Amino acid sequence: MHKGDRGVIFFFLLPAVLLTGVFLYYPFIHSIIKSFYYSDGMFINRFVGIENYIRLAQDEVVKIATLNTLEIMLYAVIFQVGLGIVLALLVDSIRFGKNFFRSVFFFPVAISATAIGLMFTLFYNYDNGMLNQLLVRFGFEKVVWMTEETSLLAVAVPVIWQYVGFYFVIILTAISKIPDDFYEAAQLEGITGLQKTIYITLPLIWGDVKTSILLAITGALKVFELVYVISSGGPANSSEVLGTYMYQKTFTGQAFGYGATIAVWIVILGLLFSVIANRLLKKEEITY
Repeated sequence: MHKGDRGVIFFFLLPAVLLTGVFLYYPFIHSIIKSFYYSDGMFINRFVGIENYIRLAQDEVVKIATLNTLEIMLYAVIFQVGLGIVLALLVDSIRFGKNFFRSVFFFPVAISATAIGLMFTLFYNYDNGMLNQLLVRFGFEKVVWMTEETSLLAVAVPVIWQYVGFYFVIILTAISKIPDDFYEAAQLEGITGLQKTIYITLPLIWGDVKTSILLAITGALKVFELVYVISSGGPANSSEVLGTYMYQKTFTGQAFGYGATIAVWIVILGLLFSVIANRLLKKEEITY
């Protein structure tokens, strides 16, 4: 590569580097600095050292929000990615209509999370919600869907539903890239059906499955709109996640320093679980 080529490459990369630095790295570094201050965002800006982190460790709501976030993360990995793989395998096995199913399953991803949250709020409404109307129609009693025991599951359902199609498209695209020669050779060896999926398809798309799992893990840490619209973290913090608690402390409670500390905690969790997932999923990828 000539020096002139490097200059051209740097020239075209510069806008992306600047945008990433201004809108990603600068705010994150600023949040780290802010986490060491007691700040109301306007008049008070006092250095307090690690006081915010001590408060974070002692905050019972943070513990609840962290556990709830990790639970949603588990649901995302199992159901979002798992259902995405199953749907992709089923759609790949049909001859006609792949583009139709691709559009139908991906459609929820294109819908605003706020709109989906409002839709599910109407579903869960006690008096006129769709779910209770169906129960009454079939002769059952109405159910209170948003209780301390069920609220987290109630908000997890739309979170999972919205992004199944995203992972479905990733996996289906990976499957479509597998050369037919592999399947033809397997058929000659008498490998068909489920064996073909286990011994050929899944090993060949393992890199894409791993990527999907990592995206599901980091995506679960960013859950905010759906939970905020449906339950606002209630009742009694039972569906609180780190995103909603950070918003509440920062913008409702005007505790900008403590809100920045929660943001740093979210990033630390993201890095930690990404590293753990990479280690657990480490496997030599099969190339073709």
